[in-house]
Formats: sequence, structure tokens, C-alpha cells
Amino acid sequence: MTTLLIRGATPYGEGGPVDVLVRDGVIREIADRVDADAGTEVLDAGGLVALPGFVDLHTHLREPGREDTETIETGSRAAALGGYTAVFAMANTDPVADNAVVVEHVWRRGREVGLVDVHPVGAVTVGLKGERLAELGTMARSAAGVRIFSDDGLCVADPLIMRRALEYTKALDAVIAQHAEEPRLTVGAQAHEGEQAARLGLAGWPAVAEESIVARDCLLARHVGARLHVCHVSTEGTAEVLRWAKGRGTRVSAEVTPHHLLLDDSRLSTYDPVNKVNPPLRTATDAAALRAALADGTVDCVATDHAPHASQDKDCEWSAARPGMLGLQTALPIVVQTMVNPGLLDWRGVARVMSERPAEIAGLPDQGRPIAVGEPATLTLVDPAGRWTVRGADLASVAANTPYEGMELPGAVVATVLRGALTARDGKAAK
Repeated sequence: MTTLLIRGATPYGEGGPVDVLVRDGVIREIADRVDADAGTEVLDAGGLVALPGFVDLHTHLREPGREDTETIETGSRAAALGGYTAVFAMANTDPVADNAVVVEHVWRRGREVGLVDVHPVGAVTVGLKGERLAELGTMARSAAGVRIFSDDGLCVADPLIMRRALEYTKALDAVIAQHAEEPRLTVGAQAHEGEQAARLGLAGWPAVAEESIVARDCLLARHVGARLHVCHVSTEGTAEVLRWAKGRGTRVSAEVTPHHLLLDDSRLSTYDPVNKVNPPLRTATDAAALRAALADGTVDCVATDHAPHASQDKDCEWSAARPGMLGLQTALPIVVQTMVNPGLLDWRGVARVMSERPAEIAGLPDQGRPIAVGEPATLTLVDPAGRWTVRGADLASVAANTPYEGMELPGAVVATVLRGALTARDGKAAK
């Protein structure tokens, strides 16, 4: 029987500090003062905010196939250090996670590492080619129990394929997560289509390429009665489409990345490929609209789109560089900087967008739970006054492609607890 006493934490940053007693992975007592029995591990949480463990709906762990950039073990370590207790590993691996064998490998490897719950995302189409549906039912019925399907990195552009995918996932009580990008509008695109791209001589990625697919898919989802999730929303117009669709009862949810909340296309002036991402960094006006949409619930949650890349794929000319950024260890600080410090979200709101709502979208019954007696002890402890300077070389990922290099960020994850077990503490993962 394992016992952990979290002493002096403030749940959701509300009220005074309390002691939280955890035994066998469950919260057994919450009180102003709890006495520790012999053998109890005591975690001093004075001054820390306790939140439900974070859930990331959009992570690239690269295994199998690109273990030179990330592995399930290193990605899990980064996730735990970032306060995450569950992550969803995207399907664009090699081989593609379009069948039960691959998704079960990812699921089992995540369980072996044991730092976070790793849930594989299944591909929508075979080989991510957009031509015929993958084995959705087989993956859903596998040991991995896949409930999110996505061709992320590529759009399911064919409306008939997308309709059929929505119909199948409705029957499976699953969700399609769409990378919204009309490919015919983004051929050769290198940056957000606008003044900055024109000045730099970079081919433009127009906002309408995203917005048109989101509008189409919201209409399809409403027609079928299925669930749609929109990956990495990046434009003000997309937020407007989502607001319209939700107002009409469409079963649609959406995520925004930390980098689209904070960064904008003004960073492209140096041609540094660390700023290259898909969808691209948009305008400051778009970033402000996304912050407002996250605050009012139009955009449901924050997802990292954690995308590690080898140095040779980033330390090159812009046009040849791979799009993507690290995100797991910096997500909470970016949310603090963009949403908490300006007053757009309180800590209860952070719990909603980083834990509760993503767990609900993914159908995870034991994640995103209230901090209450009888609930799973799956928690993140945050120092709201903490500050730290980002160094890519010091992050847990194999790769180091962070756009926040040298930035001092507010808010620090001090400890992560998964069903009563400490998976990260004071900047060190448990394994």
C-alpha cells in the first residue's frame, strides 16, 4: 500500500492551502492538516497550485520510425516534466499507425515506460494517402482502444472520404481530428499569406485554406451527426466558423497550440526555420482572436502539436526545413503568459482547457477529474510565481527545436502525479 501526502497545496488556486492524502492512487482525504503515518512520502507543496493532470490531444512521439528525433520514452519524459498525465500520439509514424499492430505497439510501449498514459491516434486513411479508409473498426477494437483518428500532417481533403470517416466513427463513438488545409490552396506554401510573406519573398499559405475545410467539415459532421475535432486552429476566421457551427448544434470541438497563442509571423523576418510550422504562424490579430476564442470556449482546449525534428531538418534553408516545434515542456508557461497573466483565464480555466475538456473530448474517464476525495490522484503541481529560461539542449526530448530558446517564461511545473505515483519532481522525471 503506497501513501503520498501533498502538504499545503491550493487546489485550482482557490481558497487556502490544504493537505491531500493519497493512498493506492486515490485521493483519500483533503483537510487543513493531515498527519502523516510512518512510511508516508511527503511532498511539500507550499505555495503551489494543484490542478488535474494535463491531457494533450496532439503529440508527435515519432516512434516507430524516427527514433532519432523522439521516442515514446523521451517524449513521455518531456510530457511528465510538462505536467502531462496523458498524451495522444499522432499516426504519422513509419510505418503509419493505420492498423492494429502499430497502434498496439505504441500503446504497449507507453505502458512499459509508465510516465504518462500514451494513447495512439489511428490514421483515417491507409498510409495517410487520403484514398481509402484505414482499419478504423479494428483499431477501435484493439487493445489500444483507439478513439481518435487523424491524418494530421495531411488533410482528409476528399469530402466523400471525410463523410465516410465521420459515419464510421459515429458508429464507433469516436472522433475525427482534422488537419484543416485545402491542399490545392497551399501548393509550395512557406508562410502565412500576408504582408510579411510578401516582403520576405515566401510563398503564401492563405487563411482560407484552413477556414474552408473547417466550414465544409462542420457541415458534414452536422449532416452525419458525428463528432469532429479541429486540430491546431490558427486563424480568426476559423474561430468565427466554429462559433457559427457550435451555435447550430454541430458536434465540433477544436484545439489551439501554445505557439499560435503567443507567436506571430513577425518572427519570420530572420528566416530562422525554428519558426516554421504547419499551419504557419499567423498575424498578431489572429493570435489575439485565438486567445479570446479560447477564453470564451469557442476553442475548447490547448494541444501542443509537439513536433520534434532532427537538427539537419531544421538547421537548413527555410524552404527545405521541416515544419514543427517542441511544445510539451513549455505549454503551461505559455498558457500562463498569454492567458493567465492578462486575466483571460484563472487557474480553474487552465484546468478546463488543459485537462478537463481534452479528457472529455477523448473520452478518458480517469483523466481531468475533480480534485476531490474518491477521485484518481492524477495531478499537476504548479508554482505560479516560478520563472525559468528555456534552453533546447536542456529539454527532455531528443530534439531541441524550440522557438522559445532563451526566453524567460512564467509558471513552472514542480511535480506531476499519475494515479498516486510521482512521475516528475523538481525538474527530474521519475525514470
